[in-house]
Amino acid sequence: MSVALEKDAPRIQDARAARVEVSAEALTVHLEDGRTVTTPLEWYPRLVFATPEERQNFRLVGRGHGVHWPALDEDLHVKGMLQGAPSGESARSLKRWKKEMRRRREEGVSGPWASANAASYQREEA
Repeated sequence: MSVALEKDAPRIQDARAARVEVSAEALTVHLEDGRTVTTPLEWYPRLVFATPEERQNFRLVGRGHGVHWPALDEDLHVKGMLQGAPSGESARSLKRWKKEMRRRREEGVSGPWASANAASYQREEA
């Protein structure tokens, strides 16, 4: 069994996204090598709580090794998807994120997540 894992390791490590689709139910990543991986959206709480427009505002990063949603402060790695790894975000972190997103929406902030928001996170944890 370990021989099979060793042979598959480079396929996972070198996997790169060519195209991404996000629906209300799933995240689908089409890889450069022809494979497709689909994961339930519920694995990624920030995407679940995002608006349909926010879900569609993404870009490939790291030469296709990841997907980034700037307005959501969310990054997913193709390797993690291939390994079947859902989000590891804690309930506490998600709660702070949801509060910040609610504030941003009320104020009409739709651009990339500002680093200034990190200060508000630190105040809440203190």
